[in-house]
Amino acid sequence: MTTQQPLDHIPVLDKGFVEVLDVMGDDNAIVAAARVSFLGESKGPDRDKKLLFYLMRHDHGTPFEMVVFKFRVRAPEVAFRQWVRHRIGSFNVQSRRYTEVDETDYYHPPAWRMQSESNKQGSEGALDDVAAAQLDARLEEVYRACTAAYQDALAAGVARELARLFLPGFAVYSTFIWTVNARALMNFIRLRMAPDAQWEIQQYARALWGVFQARLPWTAEAFATYQLHKAE
Repeated sequence: MTTQQPLDHIPVLDKGFVEVLDVMGDDNAIVAAARVSFLGESKGPDRDKKLLFYLMRHDHGTPFEMVVFKFRVRAPEVAFRQWVRHRIGSFNVQSRRYTEVDETDYYHPPAWRMQSESNKQGSEGALDDVAAAQLDARLEEVYRACTAAYQDALAAGVARELARLFLPGFAVYSTFIWTVNARALMNFIRLRMAPDAQWEIQQYARALWGVFQARLPWTAEAFATYQLHKAE
C-alpha cells in the first residue's frame, strides 16, 4: 500500500498540519466553465480575468465548483467538530477502531484564553503565566490518566472501539482526507478566518487560504475583493 505524497505540507498548531494532495483545475478552468454556457473560448488573460471578477462580484458560483482540492489534514477534535459542519465536501477520517492513541495525539493549547464578555461562543485575552502553568500541569495530568486507563482497557482485551471511551473527546488529534471544490472552500475560509471563529480553526483556515492564493491567484484576488469579509 502506497501513500500519496503531498504537494505541500503546512504545519498547524502544535502537532497538526495541512497537506495538499491534489488540485484539479486552475483559474482558467473556472473561466472556461463560465464560457461553455455559450460555447465560448479564452479571450486572453485580461478579458478572462475580468470575466472571473465579474462572476465573483455577481455571485455566479457554479463555475468555481469546477476546481477541486484534495487535502490531508491532522487536527484536534476541537477543530474537526466544526470542520465537518461544512457538508459540501467529502471526508474520510482516521478511525480509532483501527488505530491506537499515544502521547503524541493530544493537543496542547499555546495559551489559556479567557471567555469573551461580548461573544458567548468566543474568547479573548489569556490567563497570566502562573495560572496558565497550573492549568498546563492539570491538563497533562488528565492526559496521562486517560491514556493509562485507555491502555489498561486495551491490555484487558477490550475492543478499541470501547477503550476509546476513556479518551478526552475534544483533545485527540486525528488525520483525515478532505476533498472540496473551490466554491465550498471559499465559504470555509470566509467563515473560519473570521475574527469570531475559534482560534484553533482560524489557524487551519489561514493555512488553506495560503494554498488557495498560490493555486488560484485570480480567484483569490477576486474573493478578497468581493467576498472574504462578508462574515465580519
